[in-house]
Amino acid sequence: MTPETLAEKVLSATRDAFEALGLDAAVLPAQTAVERPRDPKHGDYASNIALQTAKKAGTNPRALAEKITELLAAADGVAKVDIAGPGFLNITLDAAAAGEIAGQIVKAGPAYGDNGSMAGHHVNLEFVSANPTGPVHIGAVRWAAVGDALARVMRASGAKVTSEYYFNDAGSQIDNFTASLLASAKGEPTPENGYGGAYIDEIAAEVVAKRPGILDAEDPRELFRQDGVALMFAEIKADLEEFGTHFDVYFNEKDLHDKGELDAALERLTALGHVFEADGAVWLRTTTFGDDKDRVVKNSKGGWTYFAADCAYYLDKRERGFDKLVFMLGADHHGYIGRMKAMSRAFGDEPGTIEILIGQLVNLVRDGKPVRLSKRAGNMITLNDVVDAVGVDAARYALARYSSDSSIDLDIELWTRNSSDNPVYYVQYAHARTSAVLRNAAERGVAKGESYDAALLTHERESDLLKALAEFPAVVATAAELREPHRIARYAEELAGSYHRFQHDCRVLPVGDEEPTDRNRARLWVVDATRTVLANALGMLGVSAPERM
Repeated sequence: MTPETLAEKVLSATRDAFEALGLDAAVLPAQTAVERPRDPKHGDYASNIALQTAKKAGTNPRALAEKITELLAAADGVAKVDIAGPGFLNITLDAAAAGEIAGQIVKAGPAYGDNGSMAGHHVNLEFVSANPTGPVHIGAVRWAAVGDALARVMRASGAKVTSEYYFNDAGSQIDNFTASLLASAKGEPTPENGYGGAYIDEIAAEVVAKRPGILDAEDPRELFRQDGVALMFAEIKADLEEFGTHFDVYFNEKDLHDKGELDAALERLTALGHVFEADGAVWLRTTTFGDDKDRVVKNSKGGWTYFAADCAYYLDKRERGFDKLVFMLGADHHGYIGRMKAMSRAFGDEPGTIEILIGQLVNLVRDGKPVRLSKRAGNMITLNDVVDAVGVDAARYALARYSSDSSIDLDIELWTRNSSDNPVYYVQYAHARTSAVLRNAAERGVAKGESYDAALLTHERESDLLKALAEFPAVVATAAELREPHRIARYAEELAGSYHRFQHDCRVLPVGDEEPTDRNRARLWVVDATRTVLANALGMLGVSAPERM
């Protein structure tokens, strides 16, 4: 029995209790939930529904809990219900009902964990979005891991998700990048505000090789801009794909200008009455919607501002049919939150339409000290540096394991260690152990069969593991709702711990010449279910689930 199924039984018993006591069922919630108590002695699950609804219904919580207990205790799969304190329900399942979850998981396979908590939502998830002036740096690498994991988690929760990368191949940063390439090709020092590092020399040499005589061209700067940006962006895309991060859409800011979308956005905001002119500039009155100051859309020289492009890009996404727009920005973008949310409201959208997630800094650490410089990029740590240091799996897991609003010291020694204190190794090793047990069972001719006797799964370690397995869909739904994929990693570690304890205390396969028993077969179902959930959890993080280690 899953927690969701039990919660439905609790709510059904509560409805019946309300009817029996003559209470108004209109105060009941549309759905409820059950939780695992901290102390296993208090049962398998707990519910506070009596406390939650009694006051609204004008009755005593304890009296309501007693009636719910009477009805719930008679439900299939419920062994007993105890009342604690003023009306908490502590519920114990019978072994057969608790053990059924293993079969349900094996049957569902890769789909186990999927849920409909975000069904009906069309989400645009934008992350990384670094301009093509250099390799992906370590801050953006964090979003490459977290953003991709979040997209997977939201899709598993029923949302239609488009992952998007927004870039700009114009502006001062690109001008500085172009000047740096040209200087390198000429053998000149890096210009002021330019970009250094071996990658500049590599790209410049590649452009020169592609266009012999480019330095004698009438406008070599423009040629270096075109080819240099194309080469840099191709490298960025390739690096992200090798990291396992896929984008459905690459969107160029230039398209907004070419298609007249900035004018269209300004016209829309003007029609809504939120645009005014002052000091020769055109402004959006964002203070009406909680911003700390109004924002310039066109400057006094008639030029568009970056904020104008933000407005046009937002409107473009909305007109593509997205009802939720999630922007994942770097640690230096806190100031964007107020203006972006105010801009969304200016377009007439509800507050929840736009979400701004801010990621904190990441340090690559070796021997307890931050690694400062890249061998190739010179003044930054890049995606390839992180992968070279710890590998793709460890990098993705480490970067997605922590809440994005906390900074990370990514310790090279820890994340390359083949021991239980390395979280990704600990989880992957648990999956490899499940695979080894199933492989050994097949080699010895011990089949789990088409079904099993769930009532035999009575050991404390079996019970703990089964309850942990049953929680996975709810963990996925919560991770999606809160935009916190790190919950998947922490769950996977707890599940791995439950499995290691189970395998230590519960003999799965017969020893020597012993004949396999129904208990052996039932435990094989639990092992197979654990393998499935560990693989699904790792998959949501974009991390492999090895069968051998």
